[in-house]
Amino acid sequence: MSVITALVTDLLDRSKFPDGVRFVRRLDGDVDADLVVVDLSVPGAVDGVRKLRERGSTARVVAYGRHTETDVLADARRAGCDRVLARSAFFADVRAALG
Repeated sequence: MSVITALVTDLLDRSKFPDGVRFVRRLDGDVDADLVVVDLSVPGAVDGVRKLRERGSTARVVAYGRHTETDVLADARRAGCDRVLARSAFFADVRAALG
């Protein structure tokens, strides 16, 4: 079973995740996970992904954000996210997005 860490602060969003996900408030320090999920609306989220990659993390990173914030989505890709989705696409099928 994969270890999933999520930078997701919204309680309603958290309730849509499967059991066993570890939620964090920021992506600093060592993140011991196979998969990291990032809500791009969290302040500093893109920088957190960048730092994660700079520390050599090989965790798969899936991020989601508002479809209208194309600059943020592009920044997340450049920072090292493996997959970047519009928020609506991510929550349409969370399990598939995590797979």
